[in-house]
Amino acid sequence: MAVSIVLSHISALLVAVLVLLWALAFRTTIFLRFYSSSVDGAATATAVAEFDHLYFVLHTLLMVIGFILFGGEGILAHRWGVGLGWARGPRKAAHLWLQGAALGFGVAGLLTKFKGNKGVLANFHSLHSWMGLLCLLLFAAQWTMGFLSFWNRGEGWRARTLLLPWHVFIGIFTYSLAVATAESGLMEKMAFLHTKHGIPRSSLEFTLINVLGLTLAIHCGLVVFTLIPVKHKESSNSTMTTRIGNGVSGVQSLSL
Repeated sequence: MAVSIVLSHISALLVAVLVLLWALAFRTTIFLRFYSSSVDGAATATAVAEFDHLYFVLHTLLMVIGFILFGGEGILAHRWGVGLGWARGPRKAAHLWLQGAALGFGVAGLLTKFKGNKGVLANFHSLHSWMGLLCLLLFAAQWTMGFLSFWNRGEGWRARTLLLPWHVFIGIFTYSLAVATAESGLMEKMAFLHTKHGIPRSSLEFTLINVLGLTLAIHCGLVVFTLIPVKHKESSNSTMTTRIGNGVSGVQSLSL
């Protein structure tokens, strides 16, 4: 198995550990308090409902561990599947169902934002929220197109050949957008903790969030780095096979 695949697995595990540590070990994250102005203008702290705490933690866990990490494993299924000696069919099934699980986690993570005490619209006012919505819509369209074209084989051979480069490009773009959205969410959360709770930027929690953001970026780079070379090689092998023999073998090397 390639070194980049092993490193991507290690970075994914590290991201999961950091997210769980942040969600469970820091009181400011679990026991949030929102401040509202009283009648005389003094700031009074009102505890957020217990379920609101749970919704925030679930949103973070579902989006990072469920959506991003499962999505990354699904993207690389054709690579690590080869390392495990899997045939093309099982690799395609792993790719499809891991991506489907990621989509399910993403939808569940989005629904947690509908449960906040400020209502639905109040949770969709920032760049982070709009990027997340766009990312989820692209991911759903991508998964549906992949299911209908490559798994169900509803399209013809020539149509699948034309769709494959777009399928790869949109997949990489959507995954990178998901990581960028998570990074913007981390920045938004840090600003909230600093302005509303007075958490110093030099605190241990801020250090953990920064390390989490860097690890996410490194993980994204490893996933893309691992994926791009194999697609280039498959395309080259496809062209060579087409020139030597017939075009059918070339398309098979593209895992259509």
